Amino acid sequence: MSRKVAIDDLIDARGVAELLGLAHYNTVSVYQHRYADMPRPVLDLGKDRIKLWLRPEMERWAAERGRASHRRQKSSRR
Repeated sequence: MSRKVAIDDLIDARGVAELLGLAHYNTVSVYQHRYADMPRPVLDLGKDRIKLWLRPEMERWAAERGRASHRRQKSSRR
């Protein structure tokens, strides 16, 4: 049975890298091999193709591992 997700909750490897504070998005695949408990993509179209993760799952995982979310906040400058 298919899992339903909110489109706004999906992030790609660049989004995961930003959230985890990683310098390069390709480091996400290194993390997948290093950390067995890291959430798996909810969409994986295969080698060299897009993978998408659920942002809430990644945020929870990052918090559990002590990696603060590094999401960029919109500036409130006037």
